[in-house]
Amino acid sequence: MSTPAPLLRPRAWRLPASMPGQLGKPTALLAAIVLLLAALPILTMITMSFSAAGTLEFPPPSYSLQWYRAAWHTFIAPDANGALSMGDALANSMIVAVSTMLIATLVSVPAAYALSRYRFRGKSAVEQLVALPLVYPLVMLGLSLLLVFNVLPVELGLVRLIIAHVILALPFTVKNCAASVASIGPEFEEAACVMGASPGRALIDVVLPLMRPGILAGMLFAFIVSFNEFTVTFFLYGIDTMTLPVWLYSRTVSSLDPTVFSFAVFIVVIDFALIWMLEKLVGDAGVAL
Repeated sequence: MSTPAPLLRPRAWRLPASMPGQLGKPTALLAAIVLLLAALPILTMITMSFSAAGTLEFPPPSYSLQWYRAAWHTFIAPDANGALSMGDALANSMIVAVSTMLIATLVSVPAAYALSRYRFRGKSAVEQLVALPLVYPLVMLGLSLLLVFNVLPVELGLVRLIIAHVILALPFTVKNCAASVASIGPEFEEAACVMGASPGRALIDVVLPLMRPGILAGMLFAFIVSFNEFTVTFFLYGIDTMTLPVWLYSRTVSSLDPTVFSFAVFIVVIDFALIWMLEKLVGDAGVAL
């Protein structure tokens, strides 16, 4: 007689080390390294802003608030050489950034609506022109604008900075507004027209409120881009129209003033506050980079 075949035990199923939606240990370690490298310059800057040394020595031998006190005095008083104070430079940056935000938004809302809703000859070329500042060398853009503004018979002052910053901000505002329009089907406007609204009224009462996330995201991105812009601004600023990034650079030309780290921390706090505001007001809806 043949011996019966041994019974096969059912194979035990082992759960994977990480479930879907969870990071494995190698992936988590890699993500931590990438985040550390991204945050390392900011952490270094914050550490140096609290240094008690009179030179740029890292790590600092001791810590104090002396550079923040020096930064406050610089904020309220101009330099001995007659340059603008940090407060004046900050005021110029705020004027340019707010103007850029408003103008870019007013231009981008109808432009995004037209690009999303209509088909016309040259549409693809217009879309590429709007996105061109993202890939155009900023040095060449600043030099080109400088040549154009120098030909004009009038001195524009801060206006030429605003024009340059609007050009740089348009890709962000148009793209975010267009993302919101793309999520709004034409049936919303058709329903409003069926209820008796005119096309213009349907646009104002229906489309614009639904575009709110994209409009807010574009406005905040425009402000951040303008507030931190340096390269193009360096070609166009004047002694009375110096913005905060250019002012900080001027403090490092002859010798690196340690107070710039305190000012840089101030700028980073403003940027983080704007990003936090963007997440609270908009969230993930309508945000396009």
